[in-house]
Amino acid sequence: MATEIDTVAIGLIQMSCAPEPHLNLDKAIAKIEEAAARGAQIVCTQELFRSHYPCQTEDQAAFELAEPIPGPSTEALGKIAKSRKISIIASLFERRAAGVYHNTSVVIDETGEIAGRYRKMHIPDDPRFYEKYYFTPGDLDFGAHPTAHASVGVLVCWDQWFPEAARLTAMAGAQIIFYPTAIGWWHGEPAGVRPVQRDAWETIQRSHAIANGVFVAAVNRVGIEGELEFWGDSFVADPFGQVIARAGGSDEETLVVECDLKKIEETRRSWPFLRDRRIDAYHDLTRRFRS
Repeated sequence: MATEIDTVAIGLIQMSCAPEPHLNLDKAIAKIEEAAARGAQIVCTQELFRSHYPCQTEDQAAFELAEPIPGPSTEALGKIAKSRKISIIASLFERRAAGVYHNTSVVIDETGEIAGRYRKMHIPDDPRFYEKYYFTPGDLDFGAHPTAHASVGVLVCWDQWFPEAARLTAMAGAQIIFYPTAIGWWHGEPAGVRPVQRDAWETIQRSHAIANGVFVAAVNRVGIEGELEFWGDSFVADPFGQVIARAGGSDEETLVVECDLKKIEETRRSWPFLRDRRIDAYHDLTRRFRS
């Protein structure tokens, strides 16, 4: 019987982005190499790391940023994963077919091959976050992807606010849920609103860790792009919801964090939320609203 792995070191790449996609890919590769040199075994990028966040306006020219999967990014990152014997989670603007695009995260394993794919399910449409113009909602459900070091789930940004997504990903067997993210403040928002928004963003994700007894890793970008200032603060929460590592709010940073996977079992024994779920009484969750 194979021995279960007790710990895994994960790397979060928090960075600013240039307008030129090739510069962002080069920067991300350098930072992934840095994370691997520091012991990271699974490394995750921020949301849509290859470009400026494209959804502040509705502009057909932005579709030119999309690429197929497999494609140039997965080929380049696959070489790093294979040479370093690590897994990489990369968030990409996927061109699936003419007129069909997704906000997609791929899991590349230590062989350099694509081991899993997740297409963002919850697509926002807010001022300066016009994602419905660009992205078709995902159709791959909520899953877990095995790697040599841990079973990982991937959800993307707006998915962060939905407990159902985290629950189903944990139920699929994910030990760590990664959230590639691009979230920030609009320049015109009152200063007092900013900490409230940031705290709500962290609180909801820590609650997913607690409710499901899993590690949660949120990877945000930094920098000013157009009218948005991305707030960084990438973090990792353990299954008790404690933040065990956090990046700053304005600077590029590569976090490497050791996760003790034994805490999942320990936490679920103390807080057996999965055991006590009333699955016989939840049928109305499939309705939009119960009137």
